Amino acid sequence: MTSTRAMLLEAPGRPLRLADRPMPAPGPGQVLLRVRACAVCRTDLHVSEGELPNPKLPLVMGHEVVGEVVALGQGVTRLDIGTRAGVPWVGWTCGECRYCRSGRENLCDRARFTGYTIDGGFAEHTVADARFCFPLPENYDDAHAAPLLCAGLIGHRCLTAAGSAERLGIYGFGAAAHLVAQVARAQGRRVFAFTRPGDRDGQAFAREMGAEWAGGSDEASPIELDAAIIFAPVGALVPVALRAVAKGGTVVCGGIHMSPIPPFPYEILWGERVIRSVANLTRRDGQDFLGIAAATPLRVATEPYALESANEALADLRSGRLRGAAVLMPTR
Repeated sequence: MTSTRAMLLEAPGRPLRLADRPMPAPGPGQVLLRVRACAVCRTDLHVSEGELPNPKLPLVMGHEVVGEVVALGQGVTRLDIGTRAGVPWVGWTCGECRYCRSGRENLCDRARFTGYTIDGGFAEHTVADARFCFPLPENYDDAHAAPLLCAGLIGHRCLTAAGSAERLGIYGFGAAAHLVAQVARAQGRRVFAFTRPGDRDGQAFAREMGAEWAGGSDEASPIELDAAIIFAPVGALVPVALRAVAKGGTVVCGGIHMSPIPPFPYEILWGERVIRSVANLTRRDGQDFLGIAAATPLRVATEPYALESANEALADLRSGRLRGAAVLMPTR
């Protein structure tokens, strides 16, 4: 094959366009992957709508990629032809800066991001840095492995940031939340879910995934929380979550983009409450979480879409219609 199909973002705010492109060739240290599945993330929405600045254009979005290695670039020894591998959001880091050298490569100022500053997986083929490709647990097929690569990984980093919280609140119950809730329950935590007001289907879904209580984000928590994770990109939820957590509690903001946080009285922060964000991920996060996923089988809720239906998948994510994650499945 000399060409491959991809869904291209040519300008923020415009629909993606199906295009034939020359087959990419792996450079030194890279692999060429035949994409078997790619999940659709809320970050893809932020990129497509121009809420994240300076994307590579034209751009192939998608950073939850499951693929089969079909060609090796010079120097690649850790992957073989035919290996199934996962490609996450962080696609390259410098390895030299103070963040990389201290185990915080997620903060590297020169980092490159799959489906944002380098091409990703809304395509039949993609190229990736072999160092940032993960072996995937065998107990998940392609469609169900794909959401693990961002919804799972970022959710895991958020849960770690929440510390040892026994009573955990989750605001926004989508792809990441439904995986985090299951991991939290397996760890013996209690989960309380907050959805869009009036979203009864979403609240039922949260209870199916292990939440002992689920209600709207406009409702008071039934219990004082030890920590809260906010996945919804809604800044107004920060003071809501602060009011719900106990003294010494933590509010974790898990999104890469959030609307402005409104002013709030100091008294709801006082008492050594903490607000913190989670930025990107490290390869260690990937190793740790995929090990958890292998040992603790997770119910991964997915809805499949054809590659050429990427715009429909994005629209369904935007509207809140999805239960779990949309996954693009190239068929050629």
